[in-house]
Amino acid sequence: MELRRYIARRMIQVVIIFFLILTVLFLLFRLAPGDPVSMMVDPDMTHEDAEILIVQLGLDKPIGVQYLIYLKNFFTGDFGYSFHYGEPVVDIIWNRLPNTILLFTTSIILSAFVGVFLGKIASWHKGKKTDSLMTIGALVTHTLFLPWLALILIWVFGYKFGWFPINGMISEEVWLDPEAGFITKALDVMYHMVLPLFTLFLIHFGAYLLIMRSSMLETLKEDYILTARAKGLEEKVIRDHHAAPNAALPVVTSVGLSLAFSINGGALTETVFTWPGIGRELVSSVSQNDYPLALACFLMIAGVVLVSNLVVDVLYAYLDPRIRY
Repeated sequence: MELRRYIARRMIQVVIIFFLILTVLFLLFRLAPGDPVSMMVDPDMTHEDAEILIVQLGLDKPIGVQYLIYLKNFFTGDFGYSFHYGEPVVDIIWNRLPNTILLFTTSIILSAFVGVFLGKIASWHKGKKTDSLMTIGALVTHTLFLPWLALILIWVFGYKFGWFPINGMISEEVWLDPEAGFITKALDVMYHMVLPLFTLFLIHFGAYLLIMRSSMLETLKEDYILTARAKGLEEKVIRDHHAAPNAALPVVTSVGLSLAFSINGGALTETVFTWPGIGRELVSSVSQNDYPLALACFLMIAGVVLVSNLVVDVLYAYLDPRIRY
C-alpha cells in the first residue's frame, strides 16, 4: 500500500513539474527578443505581407490567448509548424530522433560495458599499478572538454590522416546510388559514426569505471563475500558471479538516466560533427527563434527525463522500502 501511495505521489509531482516547465518555456520563448517572421522569410518582403504572416501564425494575439491555444494543441498532439522549415514539428522531430538515438544510445551502452569491465578489474587490483593507471585514465578522459576533444580527433583522424569523414551522417554518392543496398548504406552510417562515437566513448566510460570501482570496493567488504572465500571459491568466481552483479546496480541506474538525458542529442557533439539529430536541431531552432520546434524539443527532453527519474525512483522504492516514507 505504501508503494502505491508513493508512486501516486511521485506521478502527481511529475505532472506538476512538467506543467511548470511547459509554462516557463512558453514564456521564455515568447518574451525573448527577436522577430521570428523576419528570420523565416525574404527580408525584402513588404510590411503588409509580414503582417499577414504574423496573423496566420497567431503571433498577433495576446500572450495569454497564445498560451491557451498552445495548451489545447499540446494535449491534442499538435505542435504546429516550424517557422524555419515550414513543416509540421512532429515530422521534423521524428526524422531527427532516430539519428540521435542511434549515436548516443550506442555510445552509452558501449561506454557502460567497457567501464564496468575495467572498473571491476581496477577494484580487484586496488592499490596496484593496474588500478592507478585505470583510475588516472578515467579521470583524465572524463574531465576533458568535449568540443576540444572532438576537434582534436577531427584534425588528427579526419584531416591529417583522412581515415574518417569529419562531418555529416551519410555520403551522398552512396545513398543516391540506386544499386546501393541496405548493408552498404548501414556501413556508410557506421563509418560516419566512428569519430563522434569515439569522442562520446572517451568522455563517458571513465564515469562508469569510477562508479563500478567504488561500488565494487564496498561490495567486497560484505559478509557474503567473506563467506564465499571461506567456502574456497575461486577469486575469479567471487569477483564475476558474486561481487560484480550487486556492485553494478549503481551503474545500471546511471545508464538509465544517461539514456534519458541523451535524448537531447548532446548539442555540442552534434554541432561539432554536423550530426543531424535533436541536439543540433534544438540549437538551430533557438538561434532562429523557431518557437514551435524549440518548444517541442525542450518538452520532449523534459518529459523523457522526468519519466526516467520516476522509473528509477519507483525501482529504488521497490528495492528499499525506507524510501517510500
